[in-house]
Amino acid sequence: MPVADGNITSWADEVDDIEEKKSIPPPTEVIENGLKIVTEYQYKDDKLLKVVRTYKIENRKVPKSIAVRKTLKKFGKSTNDKPGPNPATTLIGEDVHMQFITNKEEIDKPDDDTLEKLKNAGGVVKCRNCNGDHWTLKCPYKGSALVNRQEEKKIVPGLDDKTKPAAGKYIPPSLREGALKKEGGATMQRPGLDGTAIRISNLSESTEEQDLEQLVKPFGQTSKLFLARDKITNLCKGFAYVHFKNKEDGERAIAKLNGYGYDHLILSADWSKPQGQN
Repeated sequence: MPVADGNITSWADEVDDIEEKKSIPPPTEVIENGLKIVTEYQYKDDKLLKVVRTYKIENRKVPKSIAVRKTLKKFGKSTNDKPGPNPATTLIGEDVHMQFITNKEEIDKPDDDTLEKLKNAGGVVKCRNCNGDHWTLKCPYKGSALVNRQEEKKIVPGLDDKTKPAAGKYIPPSLREGALKKEGGATMQRPGLDGTAIRISNLSESTEEQDLEQLVKPFGQTSKLFLARDKITNLCKGFAYVHFKNKEDGERAIAKLNGYGYDHLILSADWSKPQGQN
């Protein structure tokens, strides 16, 4: 069977030949009356279409970094493009402007305004922790050692005539005048006033009951140990009470621990006194 002479071509090559035969006019660009008119041609469904884009020319001040970037040399498919973006290779999106409705300063501002209005009206704002002119909830010393020391300095009303509260203030029955007296004129002894209890002050916040027990163990047997703790942080408030079985043991403990260096602090030891006098 005879073979036909000639080269066998692919259908894809034939399609490319047809496309090459189609002549597309080059794009044109005209600037007039502040407008830039760009005319381009393209084929769609074997029809030659004319696409006209009109741009309004505006002069805007941009940051220096953007102006420098516009002068950079183009590369790749945009090597021969004119200045500005080429729609054939660049997708231009709309500018997105972000506007924050609220910020931290505006959130805190109402409270500050309320505080200022109250002060201007003659009101008094006093913190219960540090006696500062701010709200107790926003006290910068909340939970610190300063607040703990001020709690220790509070005087219990009812024990001294000079510290009696104003009329109408509630006083617990155990702190009212005459509450410490028995019938017949004898006085009741408060826990810790039996003559064998000592008070150790200036303890660190990290002190635990085991540390206190090891500290007083060399001086003799104890019947009770009490380490004062903060109700919120549960840390040591800086003082403790130790009840010895013998008064002599308490004297030795005071002589040794008063001025003794412990946990980077200088301890203070003395006999336990009535509440308000420590």
